[in-house]
Amino acid sequence: MGREAFSYRHDPSVPRFPDDRPVFIFDGHCVLCSGFAKFILRHDHRHLFRLTAAQTLLGIALYKHYGLDPVDYQTNILLEDGRAWLKSESSIRVFERLGFPWSLAAIARIIPMPLLDRLYAIIARNRLRWFGRRSTCYLPEPSDGDRFIN
Repeated sequence: MGREAFSYRHDPSVPRFPDDRPVFIFDGHCVLCSGFAKFILRHDHRHLFRLTAAQTLLGIALYKHYGLDPVDYQTNILLEDGRAWLKSESSIRVFERLGFPWSLAAIARIIPMPLLDRLYAIIARNRLRWFGRRSTCYLPEPSDGDRFIN
């Protein structure tokens, strides 16, 4: 994204939050997106990531801050070192940080990013129809509560 690192810290509409580790923002109503959040929790043995649903006050504010639709989520957001990563880049970076064997997903970088992002857009546009919608926003298990920002 074309914004300076940590630009959200200067945006009064974005609530303060701990950003000393990567933060993954996902659609908490989407079964696919919630499943990816669960996958991150299960395989992030170093507890590197914090997560928050796009439907939280923080999620909505960050989507608006980055000029994204705060209702029709067409991408997850990965905040890392104050920078926002979207679409394919967001997902690849998550896999890379989960370690082996998931880090092998980096091989996807041999495919041009515009092509990967087009594929990502097709999935994002159809994800609720293909994978379903949760009736309530995804909530973490109590044991994972400290890894979530509400």
